[in-house]
Amino acid sequence: MSFAPDIVERLARARADMRMGVPILVLDDLNDSDAYMVLAAETLEEPRLEAARELSDELVLVLTARRAETLKARVYDGDLARIVMHPSATKEWVRCVADPADDLKMPIKGPFKSQRSGDASLHLMALNLVKTAQLLPSVVMLPIADPAQFALANGLTVIPRTLAEPYLAASSPMHSVVNARLPIQAAEAGRLHIFRPDDGDVEHYAIEIGKPCRSQPVLARLHSACFTGDVLGSLKCDCGPQLNAALTQMGEEGQGVLLYLNQEGRGIGLANKMRAYSLQDQGFDTVEANHRLGFEDDERDFRIGANILKELGFESVSLLTNNPKKIKMMEDTGVAVAERVPLKVGENDFNTAYLATKAAKSGHML
Repeated sequence: MSFAPDIVERLARARADMRMGVPILVLDDLNDSDAYMVLAAETLEEPRLEAARELSDELVLVLTARRAETLKARVYDGDLARIVMHPSATKEWVRCVADPADDLKMPIKGPFKSQRSGDASLHLMALNLVKTAQLLPSVVMLPIADPAQFALANGLTVIPRTLAEPYLAASSPMHSVVNARLPIQAAEAGRLHIFRPDDGDVEHYAIEIGKPCRSQPVLARLHSACFTGDVLGSLKCDCGPQLNAALTQMGEEGQGVLLYLNQEGRGIGLANKMRAYSLQDQGFDTVEANHRLGFEDDERDFRIGANILKELGFESVSLLTNNPKKIKMMEDTGVAVAERVPLKVGENDFNTAYLATKAAKSGHML
């Protein structure tokens, strides 16, 4: 038995490192001599950037194709662009390119020179890692010639691509931690289940109403956490009304299960969600704002909900949703959707355009 962290634990450590501004190393295989140091653009500080420049003159700023498209930077690698950094590039320049907050004030940020030679697989993995750390999807990368010695000398987390990719593509297994009776306003016969993933990420919750039969389709909702809507009563979305309406319907029927998934802001996190809100204040719709940040329309993993349902013993659902993607993901992961139950509540003067965009661009059935 080794006390060294396995690849799942190292991935969790890598995410925490990047959130604190600590670089990590990525490489194809543990025995590879070539590797890249990765620094998250959002948490980059000038001393580490200066130290990186002393190591190499081949620094690149890696952006998603969505962000590169906004900046009119050439994309040669499909899902990303590698922007060659000038030797005088500062932390402020990196943030200005990675963060769209000032795009309208400074619409011309180039010209940019995009790197087009060499394999970009490690760059893509680094972007996926920084996304799951819920930071701005952009990293600074530079080659490291002797990764084993460099990592040891600097105490850096090393992520081999061949080991990490299967875990980055998969949805982490969920395990029940505890459950207890919880009377709520919608139903006195409530029970709260806490589920924890193996990968050290955030916990997710299941609110079970009554004692639903496991052999019949259960009235269910996959509800993504929305601090602004669920807690503060934000009028910019319909999340709070949907949460309350779903629980109320389950209470009236005497049975149901609501999965409360900690995937704030369609999976980009509360900080990035607020960045998107700021962009919406500048005139962009919800999808355009996500794209300018470098994210896709929806970064959530609905497999989490399917896995929790199966852990609870449910094989089929009557799904309270307006989102066809949820239905497809349920069925793709082995949970049958016996019927879709519409959930059309919460429209107001502040969110009419938001709901229209969800219908027109994300396919919601509103």
